[in-house]
Amino acid sequence: MNKQKRYCLALDLKDDPSLISEYEKYHQQVWPEIIESITSSGIEVLDIYRTGNRLFMIIEANENFSFEKKVTADAANPKVQEWEKLMWKYQQALPGAKPGEKWVLMKKIFELP
Repeated sequence: MNKQKRYCLALDLKDDPSLISEYEKYHQQVWPEIIESITSSGIEVLDIYRTGNRLFMIIEANENFSFEKKVTADAANPKVQEWEKLMWKYQQALPGAKPGEKWVLMKKIFELP
């Protein structure tokens, strides 16, 4: 039985309604190469939610997933690099993000007992 782990991340979009609308349209038809890069990394569920210009990503991944392996694989994948460059047109780093950091891993602070 696979043990899933959940990760939650946050990122901001540029606060421009037309850019936000374009960003959402891209996410209604994500390129197949991007879907393949996600699922082949061990990610089994990936949901993105938006409020205003803030995004929240929830990932559920199996034991084969690691951020380090995903970053390495993405760096070697020209189609993922093309997608990431395109998405950066719409995205902006969170306040306090490290240089070059896009999605920021969130700290879990509560779980229903």
